Amino acid sequence: MTDRAPQPVDRQLPTEEARELIALVRDIARREIAPHAAEEEEAGRFPREVFSLLSESGLLGLAYAAEHGGGDQPYEVYLQVLEELAAARLTVGLGVSVHTLASYALAAHGTKEQRAEHLPAMLGGGLLGAYCLSEPASGSDAASLRTRAVRDGDDWVLTGTKAWITHGGIADFYTVMARTGAEGPRGITAFLVPGDAEGLSAAAPEKKMGMKGSPTAQVHLDGVRVPDARRLGDEGQGFAIALSALESGRLGIAACAIGVAQAALDEAVGYAAGRRQFGKPVSDFQGLRFMLADMATRIEAGRALYLAAARLRDAGLPFAKQAAMAKLHCTDTAMRVTVDAVQILGGYGYTADFPAERYLREAKVLQIVEGTNQIQRMVIARHVAGPEER
Repeated sequence: MTDRAPQPVDRQLPTEEARELIALVRDIARREIAPHAAEEEEAGRFPREVFSLLSESGLLGLAYAAEHGGGDQPYEVYLQVLEELAAARLTVGLGVSVHTLASYALAAHGTKEQRAEHLPAMLGGGLLGAYCLSEPASGSDAASLRTRAVRDGDDWVLTGTKAWITHGGIADFYTVMARTGAEGPRGITAFLVPGDAEGLSAAAPEKKMGMKGSPTAQVHLDGVRVPDARRLGDEGQGFAIALSALESGRLGIAACAIGVAQAALDEAVGYAAGRRQFGKPVSDFQGLRFMLADMATRIEAGRALYLAAARLRDAGLPFAKQAAMAKLHCTDTAMRVTVDAVQILGGYGYTADFPAERYLREAKVLQIVEGTNQIQRMVIARHVAGPEER
């Protein structure tokens, strides 16, 4: 790791409260997250104590209403918090994004009674959530999911397997999409399932290329009984809820991607300034300076794109196209910037002694999760050119 301390991102924030919030996040990241990131990722250790601290600090419910324990912050601010956390350690930034995603169905579509009963603990009570849409045979084609919920009196009995679940096996609650009706998107309903429900279990975590500290696992539902009071929204509304959640979730992934890219740029700049070749700093060579300039420009463009989409969301305007664009551009940027960071560090960049190789391995997954970048291009094309002919 380089000795040159990175300069904090100069952020445009709407309020003094938001500036104080970013300062708090930077302090937590500097003291509690970044110093342990490399060692804990290598060991595959999930930092549950960090999430407890974030909950105590009011950082797990920033995007939700204060009346239920949230932070009442606009997405414009919440996403910049995610970026700061992801720059320190992607497992933490992405974990907060997934928790926010898992809380969406209840916050946006739950009844007044459901929100009052469950949201305070979810947003500020130390709980951690997971979002269960994908299955072994239905990833991008999520509407073909097979997990089924059958009505039994005042309960629903859920049976099936969910795949690629972040926080699978350690979450305190799962927002689960299950089929309650006919095939297709209109036969899906959302449920809030407790993490300790009888019949719910998780497989061993996947062995991944990166983000080893963040458990990703299949979640098995073997006759899990859930009262109808934990059904979220109307029967058959689950797929619409899932897609709505993902529109916001894609912005979270975009912000995390820019955080990883920024960390990689900071590492490359620090290395280039301290490394001397042919009698002068490597950063004085024009070819490398141009690489750094391109990296910085891509990052700034990505940040502007996700913030523009967030401001549309905050204003109550449609933002699905812009969210897809942000997810596509920011995650592709993270991949490009981390590749270039490794190149700038040369042989050192390929070793685990420096974090550049970890950033590269982590960036790849961001092009895949919450809708692959090929899916994002399909979404964008439909907005630009209209739907495909059937």
